[in-house]
Amino acid sequence: MCALLPVLPTVGTKAIRLAWGAPQASPSDRLLEDVFYVTEGIEVSRNLMPLEKGITVQAATDLAPGVGVDASGRLYGTPERTGTYNVPVRLCSGQACAEERITFVVLRNVPWSPGTLTFPGRAGQRLDGRIQVNGGPSGVIPTFTVTSYEVVPAGVTIGPDGHIGGVPTAPGVSRVPMRICVAGNCAGVVVTLIIV
Repeated sequence: MCALLPVLPTVGTKAIRLAWGAPQASPSDRLLEDVFYVTEGIEVSRNLMPLEKGITVQAATDLAPGVGVDASGRLYGTPERTGTYNVPVRLCSGQACAEERITFVVLRNVPWSPGTLTFPGRAGQRLDGRIQVNGGPSGVIPTFTVTSYEVVPAGVTIGPDGHIGGVPTAPGVSRVPMRICVAGNCAGVVVTLIIV
């Protein structure tokens, strides 16, 4: 007898593994991300992202001091106290519900600033630069998001780790708007690429 098994992609360190004889996904396999780094006094703007379709979230107001979740899975509020909070949320599929534990790491608000934001290069030669962040809480990795891809020069890439690479194809000056976040403490910056 043959059986067709669904194939689901692996996402980060969390995945649902379905195979012949393997158990169905446990509650801890239902969210893409279950650890959230946020900053005391900075409004939370994140979402719980279920891996399965049709999952709803039961609203709760006490995930961490000042932080809640609504029925759409949107995390909201402003963290009021530093610390680590490991709390259950209820995820439902139809009438069946299960708890999944999520963790909020609320960090002290430590000011940060971007380092160098101007990068020179030559058309036809490889770029190798990195946007640095000065300050911020220790051990937290900042994230970098390009907010207007159409101004990134042809052949150039800017990664979520702040690495600027690729081979620019033509000379010119480009001003690339970006958003840098450190544990939910975000700011907009402009990265200037000067290609000769």
